Amino acid sequence: MPSGKEMNQKMKPENKELIASLLQSSTSLQEDIIDDTEQMLGTVPFILRVMARRPEYMIFSTLKDFYALRPKSFDAKTAELLVVAAAASAGADRCLKVHMAAAERAGATEDEILDTLLIAATIGQTKVLASALKTFRDFEGRPKE
Repeated sequence: MPSGKEMNQKMKPENKELIASLLQSSTSLQEDIIDDTEQMLGTVPFILRVMARRPEYMIFSTLKDFYALRPKSFDAKTAELLVVAAAASAGADRCLKVHMAAAERAGATEDEILDTLLIAATIGQTKVLASALKTFRDFEGRPKE
C-alpha cells in the first residue's frame, strides 16, 4: 500500500490544495468538532482527545463518524439506538455508556434502550449458537469408539 506521501505525489494539485487548506484550519475545525461532539454525546470521549494530537487523522476520522452516526435517513433517536446496539454487540462498554446517554438525550426512553440491548444480545447469541451447534452436529455424527 502506498504511503501518504506517495499518494500525495499522484494527487491532483487542486486536491492537494484543498486538503492543505482544510488542515490549515485544523485548530478551528478541532474546536468545532469537540464542541459538536460534546453537544451530541454530552461528553468528549477520551479517544477523540488523544486523536486531537494528530489533526490530519482526527479531522477526517471524526467528520466521517459524524456523517455515519447521523445519516439523513434516520432521526437522532433512531441513529443513537442503532449505535447502542452496535456498541453492545462489539463489547465496546465505554462507547455503550456514552451512546445510551446520547440516545436518552435524543428522546429514547429507558425501555427503548433496554429493548435495543436485548435485541443486540439476542442476535449476538446466534453467533455463538450457530458456531457451537455446527460443532456439536459434527461431534454428534462422529464415529463412536
